[in-house]
Amino acid sequence: MNDDDTKSEVGEIELLSFRVGEQEYSVDIMSVREIRGWAKATPLPHAPSFVRGVINLRGTVLPIVDLASRLGLPSGEDSNRNVIIVVHVDGQTLGLLVNAVSDILSIPLGEMQSPPELAADVSRTFIRALTIYEGRMIRVLNLEAVMPNKEGLAA
Repeated sequence: MNDDDTKSEVGEIELLSFRVGEQEYSVDIMSVREIRGWAKATPLPHAPSFVRGVINLRGTVLPIVDLASRLGLPSGEDSNRNVIIVVHVDGQTLGLLVNAVSDILSIPLGEMQSPPELAADVSRTFIRALTIYEGRMIRVLNLEAVMPNKEGLAA
């Protein structure tokens, strides 16, 4: 094996990119189950502040996470333009409330970079990787960190 083999990963990853406020984020498309229009969520008592509540998804109770709130960004007002991205991670399905879905991106794995080391290191928990696509900085979410713990969803 030569040095080039150890430094670069082969293949591509497909990402679903979307906007949260004025920022662009993405998730691995393999985690995405569907994209839905906005639906008002039923609040749950004692749920974390970033959990908007639950909706009925074809007979299944689906928790809705306000991604802006979860990431510490200002939450916008509810709008019919908002979108719910239904994702499945670690055996749990939930909806991510975002402003708009942008694109499906194919990114070479070798172009994915780890987030920088920071003193507070908050970014590493929610951001799995960063990449530049057509001059835009794309953040790849760590969905496991975004997910609320199951105890936090108990009503």
